Amino acid sequence: MPDTLPSTDLEAQAATAAALQRAAAIMARLRAPGGCPWDREQTFDSIKPYTLEETYEVFDAIERRAWPELKDELGDLLLQVLFYAQMAQEAGYFNLKDVAENLSAKLIRRHPHVFSNTVATDSSAVLRNWEQIKREEKASAPANPSLLDAIPRSMPATLEATKLGSKAAKVGFDWPDSSGLFAKMDEEIAELMVEVEAKHSENVEAELGDLLFTAVNLARHLKVDAEMALRRSNAKFRSRFATMEHEAGSAAALEAMSPDELERLWAKAKDAEAAT
Repeated sequence: MPDTLPSTDLEAQAATAAALQRAAAIMARLRAPGGCPWDREQTFDSIKPYTLEETYEVFDAIERRAWPELKDELGDLLLQVLFYAQMAQEAGYFNLKDVAENLSAKLIRRHPHVFSNTVATDSSAVLRNWEQIKREEKASAPANPSLLDAIPRSMPATLEATKLGSKAAKVGFDWPDSSGLFAKMDEEIAELMVEVEAKHSENVEAELGDLLFTAVNLARHLKVDAEMALRRSNAKFRSRFATMEHEAGSAAALEAMSPDELERLWAKAKDAEAAT
């Protein structure tokens, strides 16, 4: 570790290192012969859905400010790292030490204002330096045939769409402002309605995808996190629907109601929400 790193509580650092080492050893034991049959059967691909699930559970705990739960969820997320690193070690790709050393080198390299003599007086300067260093790193790496190839196709669709729009914007391929995107939204809605009326199911999916892609890029222009905005709307819907169930007496009671009655309950739930 470089001399430029601060000297803090060495006992706490040692305890943390020991705890991580123990967790890694437990993971190795679970994967070893005679270990857990389920853990031994897992592959990189089979674990992927759990990684995504655990990430969202971390988000949920943060949004609810459920700090004791966050500790548990972060542990579950760390388990995913240990799992991948153990499988990679077994395959001869790399190990957990390589992961940690690679991260440490990247953090030091991308924070020259802390570990070197580069000056960054505010967060904007930090971000400019960060982007410049990333560009230099990519310049020394094998060339990608497309600017967009670095964006994983497996990430959540809203995040992928945001990153695709941001990358394209770096070369000037973007709407100049949000007004153009509002017009594009109207255009995409009209095209979707044409396909819905024509009952072209495959075209409906394509046009709906275009509409969603445009909405995500509108969020980007408005400096709104599309994923977080949708998650908040999901939470809002959950809350309002629970109020409807409470007013009706049960979820089963809602089934017997007419659309007008359900709409009145929804409006009442919205009013109750606004009053709080």
